Amino acid sequence: MRLKDRVAIITGAGRGIGEATAKKYAIEGAKVVVADLNEEDINRTVSEIMEAGGEAVGMIVNVTDRAQVENMITDTVEKFGSVDIVVNNAGITADAQLVKMDESEWDRVIDVNLKGVYNVAQAAAKQMKEQQRGVILNASSVVGLYGNFGQTNYAATKWGVIGMTKTWAKELGRYGIRVNAVAPGFIMTPMVEKMPEKVIEMMKGKSLLGSLGYPEDIANAYTFLASDEARFITGTVLSVDGGVVI
Repeated sequence: MRLKDRVAIITGAGRGIGEATAKKYAIEGAKVVVADLNEEDINRTVSEIMEAGGEAVGMIVNVTDRAQVENMITDTVEKFGSVDIVVNNAGITADAQLVKMDESEWDRVIDVNLKGVYNVAQAAAKQMKEQQRGVILNASSVVGLYGNFGQTNYAATKWGVIGMTKTWAKELGRYGIRVNAVAPGFIMTPMVEKMPEKVIEMMKGKSLLGSLGYPEDIANAYTFLASDEARFITGTVLSVDGGVVI
């Protein structure tokens, strides 16, 4: 078990990549905090982890709310004694072309995908600094590296996440804290599954491997980066995209 007895907080863990990561971490021996806004999704994920023999608790958390985030860190320490790993997975989209995007669409995505990551990382880093150890993993995207039509706001946040990742790696390394990001490509999440078949086929065609990725592919990357196998890796961005950007 690569994460045995480590305490991991995963935001947006009720569905998709976050859910897959929570389940993978539990299999690898971690004590998992399933953080999300949707109580039904939280309860389902926690139940499935526990039924499989893992250990997990659920917390309803809005990552844009500083008080809720700080309470999440405090409650985790009280429950498990530490915060060893944080996966900043929570994120949203509100797509529109530049000339059609309204201010509310810009603000919502910036608030969750950028400020939310900042809030969680800052609160976790304070605890990890006291511990003199920790791992912070941030969800970027190939869109943050290369842009994408109709996603000005999303691309800005995912590029910003990369900048924060590299900055935090420089600031926190002296305290034994590693900070990395993962940049997924086109992944078969519940949201993508609802898209028209022709759109899904178009996405597959952009991959050198001729397929979409699955949430488990990203969960595997997060597991590697959280483990001691990646003990000398910090400040990097791991693309998991099937070669879509080559």
